[in-house]
Amino acid sequence: MRILFAHNRYRNLGGEDLAAQVEMELLARHGHATELFEADNTDLVGIGGNAKAALGAVYSPVARKKFAARLQSFRPDVVQVFNFFPLLSPSIHYACREAAVPVVQKISNFRLICPGALLMRDDNVCEDCIGKLVPWPAIRHACYRESRAGTAVVAAMLAAHRLLGTWEKTVDAYIARTQFSRNKLIEGGLPAEKIAIVPSFAPDPGKTSGGDGDFALFAGRLSVEKGITTLLTAWNRLHRSRLRLKVAGDGPLAPEVVRQAGRSRVEYLGELPRQDIQALLRSAAVLIYPSICYENFPLSIVEAFASGVPVVASGMGAMAEIIDDGRTGLHFRPGDPEDLAAKIEWVEHHPAAMAGMRREARAEYLSRYTPKHNYGMLVHLYERVLCARGSFAGSFS
Repeated sequence: MRILFAHNRYRNLGGEDLAAQVEMELLARHGHATELFEADNTDLVGIGGNAKAALGAVYSPVARKKFAARLQSFRPDVVQVFNFFPLLSPSIHYACREAAVPVVQKISNFRLICPGALLMRDDNVCEDCIGKLVPWPAIRHACYRESRAGTAVVAAMLAAHRLLGTWEKTVDAYIARTQFSRNKLIEGGLPAEKIAIVPSFAPDPGKTSGGDGDFALFAGRLSVEKGITTLLTAWNRLHRSRLRLKVAGDGPLAPEVVRQAGRSRVEYLGELPRQDIQALLRSAAVLIYPSICYENFPLSIVEAFASGVPVVASGMGAMAEIIDDGRTGLHFRPGDPEDLAAKIEWVEHHPAAMAGMRREARAEYLSRYTPKHNYGMLVHLYERVLCARGSFAGSFS
């Protein structure tokens, strides 16, 4: 197949950017002709940058013209859109419709049903805008970058394209990462019959963890929604623990991690390349994922499973679905440092059970999250879309 990918990169490289990269590489390795049409948020700086984003977020004639030219030159069989916000806009979907090219839209956050994209407000889960034609609560609370004006632009984009029927008319299939995400998207008004579930994947590291490391690992963005404050508070309560905590990542709460490093068996590693994270996983006792938002599909959890590392995570959203409590990891009450501390103590005091979890985590990876498995599901979806050419005979439920 000839597959054209469309992606609006984030200013700071994140999980969505990485997922787009590895998926394109996967398809290219299997002999498919691939190209990337890309916009970059690094251009959006200051008042001028924000104005540029606002003007084009609802519908960008410039992006549509450029994308139409790429469709004409590359002539893809299918287009896969990773992220179109804010510079590409849904105008690229209409360019595909005009060119009669099927579109597969990857869902990597909740932007289509929540202007803030996280279903979160004031450090708590929020679903106030789900199902509303105009997501006015988000405007009132300035959910996008703490700006009412900016949020109004996102809300206008969502409302306009709901009224136009863009999500039904121009997208042939959506890819959700979990059943949880699929259910939320359906609640938000996306057509259920077009939403398939294709989970994330990770390369096989070959060597797996023996669980002999004397540390737990956190790897991710150091921000409120990722639960780093919960984790640090929990660690302060582990007075008898021999486990150290290694924190890899960067973000607005990095100074808080730096302050605690060295005082309570916390080591701050800064932001590390992916290969260094994977090397750490191969000797970690456990990965900790304390996010207080639903998440979509944390790639680091799959990478942990690939290395045979159990995961202690918040028992909510995608994390509760991906991690089988007591088999491939442990759940703790979201945002509860006492419960997290109790789970970490359990990890230390039950080595035999943890050895079983390591085997089960690796088995889960081999059965569900390998590149081969993902490739098969993705190509099958492309084939269904190509055969249907805009009208599905069945459903993905």
